[in-house]
Formats: sequence, structure tokens, C-alpha cells
Amino acid sequence: MAEAVANVARRVNATVEEEKDTLDLSNCKLISFPDGVFRVLNSVAEKIHIVTLADNEMKGVTSKFFKTFTQLRELDLHGNVITKLPDVVGELEHLTSINLANNKLSVFPERLTEIQSLERINLEGNDITEIPMEKLQAMPALKCINLKSNPLDNNLLTAIQQFPQTFEIQTTTDN
Repeated sequence: MAEAVANVARRVNATVEEEKDTLDLSNCKLISFPDGVFRVLNSVAEKIHIVTLADNEMKGVTSKFFKTFTQLRELDLHGNVITKLPDVVGELEHLTSINLANNKLSVFPERLTEIQSLERINLEGNDITEIPMEKLQAMPALKCINLKSNPLDNNLLTAIQQFPQTFEIQTTTDN
């Protein structure tokens, strides 16, 4: 445990000292975003554009996280056990890419459809059965959504294929 805490501290301090625009806390055995990190990053949070929290054991991300990192462009949360996102995620007006692959989402996080700048959504390997196709179609910047390895029913897959392809939808038909 102490080693994991020291690893997080080293990475956070490097981000602050080197004035990086990236915070990488992947593979740190995190079960949540540490409160102490908010205090350390408070002065530089606006400059951080990329956060990677991949391959941890996080069950969720708090509203405080999204309210702190308001200038995020890319967020990588793949390989956690996240079941939902807070509504405030829809307020990330600069976000272009979110990776939520291999989590425990059973419901499509519809607040993502409110992010006008969002270009890429990766939801591969979750438990999502329904998607808001009309809302996705209305997203002005969306280029790609990955829904592979989700239990989408055949009627939904057929409906997806009927939509005019203004963006790439990656799915598998063998459920």
C-alpha cells in the first residue's frame, strides 16, 4: 500500500514540478481518486488536458474530479470497475476523447451526448444493452464510438446499421 501511495505522489509531483499537461495515474491500484491529489494539483488543474486513470480498481469518479479538471481534452478510465459517471461529466466542454472500455457500465452514460466537442467514445467490453442513437447522431463532433463486446440485441444492431454513417460505429454482431 505504501508503495502505491508513493508512486501516486511521485507522478503527481512530477506533473506539478514539470508543468505537464498530462496526469498519468494508471496502474496505481487506486479505488478512488485520492483527495490529497486535489489539493496538490489545485494550482495547476486548469493546465491539465489529459488524465489517465486506466487499469486501477476505481468504482466511480466523483463530481469533484470533473469540477476540478474542467479543461480536460482526453480522459482514459479503461480497465476499472466503474458502474456510472456523475451528471457533471456533461459539463466538460473541451473533452474530445473518453475511454471507458472494460468497466462495469450497464447503462450508456447519456450525459456524454451533451459534450459538443466529444469526438471519440470507447465503451468496449461493458454491459450496455441500449444506446441513445438519436442523441449520438446529433453530436456535432462525434467521429467514432466503440461498442464492441457489449450485449446489444440484434434489433439494436440492425437499427444501428440503418443509420446514415456520419460517424464510425464499431460493434460485433456475435453476442
